[in-house]
Amino acid sequence: MKRVRLPVVGQRAPAPGAPGCAAAVCPPGCACGPLTGEGALTRGVTRRQFIAGGGATTVGAFAGTTAIAALGRASVEEVPASGRRVRYAPPPIPGVKFAMAIDLKKCIGCRKCAYACRIENNLGRDSGFLWIELHRMHRGSFELEDSEAFYLEAANPKFWHLAVGCQQCENPPCVQACPVQATWRDPDGIVVIDYDKCIGCRYCMINCPYGARHFNWKRPVVPAAERNPDVPVRPVGVVEKCTFCIHRTRLGKLPRCVEVCPVGARVFGDLNDPKSSVRLLLDTRTTVRLKEHLGTRPRVFLVG
Repeated sequence: MKRVRLPVVGQRAPAPGAPGCAAAVCPPGCACGPLTGEGALTRGVTRRQFIAGGGATTVGAFAGTTAIAALGRASVEEVPASGRRVRYAPPPIPGVKFAMAIDLKKCIGCRKCAYACRIENNLGRDSGFLWIELHRMHRGSFELEDSEAFYLEAANPKFWHLAVGCQQCENPPCVQACPVQATWRDPDGIVVIDYDKCIGCRYCMINCPYGARHFNWKRPVVPAAERNPDVPVRPVGVVEKCTFCIHRTRLGKLPRCVEVCPVGARVFGDLNDPKSSVRLLLDTRTTVRLKEHLGTRPRVFLVG
């Protein structure tokens, strides 16, 4: 199966000698050049520094790196996650390595997964985005540019469907772009966001090669009768994305999108468990991951 190519969104870091840099050739650790080694991952800027402008050059250069350049730095897994917790999720289960597989031959593009996700995770009804996006592709076509995102008919045999969302990458470029370390990858593989720490700079959105992160331009509207008390309603001015239904999966439940799929196209489980449904599927079927050439190592597998 030919890999589907998604557009890469990114910006280049300022060249040596650019505004904010007094040197003709950047010295080691210069804010306007690409950060390398441990400093690229542990160097942070507080909310106070960011607003005051004290870390402006550091932030601008750090987040201006393209997704591909970010992957050239030290692995995200080198950042210790101990002691960091998001208030809306239980702690990671020791020894678990979560992953999801989507069977492209089964998916009929009904969008039940996307709509169930919206309700389960308190997405704003008028926010203008969903965490799961379905693209209808013509049979024989693998170009996303030719897909239809706003179709009205499902289960048409003339088309196949591609679901795109957060890939929960093992080497997530979005994490390396955050100037205040408001997003990180937990030991079980889920990339989380601390909404209380996010400053809304959207640099993570620039660095995500899958377009899977979304910004709240206004306060999300969630009807009180439909609000899920287990998931916080994100405030205006922060970024959000799929969390593998972290409030459910860490309690031994399945993500809501997996539960509601009428044709069983979505499979979820622990890669470290040889008897898990996702492990068995990956061991017996041909799979591909979106944009594997970038080295992001997604935890969402497409089964052909």
